[in-house]
Amino acid sequence: MDPTRPAYHPVRAAEVVADFGDHLRYERGRSEHTVRAYCGDVTALLGTDTDDDGMVDLAAALTLDRLRGWLAAQADGGIARTTLSRRTSAVRTFGAWALRTGLIAQDPAHLLAAPKPHRTLPKVLRTDQAAQMLEAAQVGAEQHDPVALRDRVIVELLYATGIRVAELCGLDRGDVDTADRLLRVRGKGDRERMVPFGTPAVTALSDWAAHGRPQLVGDRSGEALLLGVRGGRIDPRIVRTVVQQATAAVPGAPALSPHGLRHSAATHLLEGGADLRVVQELLGHQALTTTELYTHVSVERLRAEHARAHPRA
Repeated sequence: MDPTRPAYHPVRAAEVVADFGDHLRYERGRSEHTVRAYCGDVTALLGTDTDDDGMVDLAAALTLDRLRGWLAAQADGGIARTTLSRRTSAVRTFGAWALRTGLIAQDPAHLLAAPKPHRTLPKVLRTDQAAQMLEAAQVGAEQHDPVALRDRVIVELLYATGIRVAELCGLDRGDVDTADRLLRVRGKGDRERMVPFGTPAVTALSDWAAHGRPQLVGDRSGEALLLGVRGGRIDPRIVRTVVQQATAAVPGAPALSPHGLRHSAATHLLEGGADLRVVQELLGHQALTTTELYTHVSVERLRAEHARAHPRA
């Protein structure tokens, strides 16, 4: 696609979205999850203005009235505020990119105001529930079954470090330093950080390296730390299933995703006296306000325990 073409010239919508995806992926360093979401949002935006040949007039599709009307229609349709906020961000990012590449002469999208999403407190495990989950994983790995050994590493690392599921799946063997008990993690925007872990995770990793990974390794394994049963790098969907099964085995525990273990790790760190900025660094948050959510989680847990246990609550 020629970025010097006149702004009024119709363009092929699919090509524009594909180029925008490459921009997000290679220039902005966005995750594949974000690329898919943003490209899906832009495809939906342009869909009603695309003709039968797949061509769209971006100048007409990206007027301020058109954009506000599109977002308002979704809000009226009951779209969640978090989704609406993301779609606004996607459109603003697309508009800035289209202007810079010469596809449009003006960018009204930057005038859009994103709705503030409601911040709901995440569900987290209690420390005793986390201990039960990890003990159950230990029992399952005692027979040196490779999948059980891998699953034990998954829950140990997610809880021990608070890393994201994509960060876990992206780990290579060279990213693990068991001597100094450190993980080299590549987070959002391809930013790299070092995250410590404890002795139980070292044991789980050592057992996996000695008795688990060699049984699953294959031609597609490369240097991936965690593998699927067919030998390829583990898929985030498998990790989600592992975590859901692990937490379901604990009586009274909330149903959690891998992000729930991240929430639990952060909450337990703060409850244990960790400094907020240290937790921010460990989790890879750019803004301290994101990490501050976990202080609210701790306060709410304190209130709930007080209400449950105090006779005058």
